[in-house]
Amino acid sequence: MPAAEPPRQSGELARFQDAFAQALFAGREAAGAQVAALVAQPAFAVYRNTVVKACVDALLANYPAVARITGDDWFRAAAAMHVREAPPVTPMLLEYGGAFVDFLRRFEPASDMPYLPDVARLDRCWTEAHVAQSQAPVEAAAVAALSPEALGKAVLQPHAAARWVWFDSGPIFTLWSRNRVADPAAMDFDWKPEGALLVRPRDAVRWLALDAGGCAFMDACAAGRPLAEAAQAALDVQPEIDLRETLATLLAAGAFGRLQQADIQWCDGEST
Repeated sequence: MPAAEPPRQSGELARFQDAFAQALFAGREAAGAQVAALVAQPAFAVYRNTVVKACVDALLANYPAVARITGDDWFRAAAAMHVREAPPVTPMLLEYGGAFVDFLRRFEPASDMPYLPDVARLDRCWTEAHVAQSQAPVEAAAVAALSPEALGKAVLQPHAAARWVWFDSGPIFTLWSRNRVADPAAMDFDWKPEGALLVRPRDAVRWLALDAGGCAFMDACAAGRPLAEAAQAALDVQPEIDLRETLATLLAAGAFGRLQQADIQWCDGEST
């Protein structure tokens, strides 16, 4: 079988590449005339299978808690379908899989595991925290040095790697964290809402449980609201929250990347 003639112009090249990618992930029946001869060659099927396997392996690496819950065979079958539906758009497979959470929400075989998309969301948060920009965290001493008046007006900006989620649906953080590290501990626990914070203040991603008030506090900080307003936002959703303990926990975790006092420029964790 003669090889496909290579395109001669940049416009032709772009169309050829699009047709090749479509045939690669959508299957032989999707091949256009430009790549029909190439797709018909036996070696193309080998190449396509190799590429799809690499993408499936990337999803397996990026969603380990999901894979542990579902089992390897189930996960690989679902991942292969997702790869054909949403192939990578960049060569960085470390970041591949941003649409996998939504895929699982629509995936009928996952309907008997309604918690699975939320577990996948935390796997995705881990990846985002892992690849986020490095940033020195705000130290607790910098906040403790503020007067009560200045503290209420100060703004804490979440760390570039901070990701936090509140789950009304159940103990998603417990499910995720135990499966993330292959914890053999018994899985009998209270089925109640949970939140989570993931952040990479230094070299490694850290995670901890976060209550509803803590998540509301982080939401307010992300919106640029001063600490007095962030504290009120936390109290609105969790009146019994210990604000002092919550702030101390968040600072110890490295959840903030910048501190801004009234009429003072942003300063990062190292310069505070």
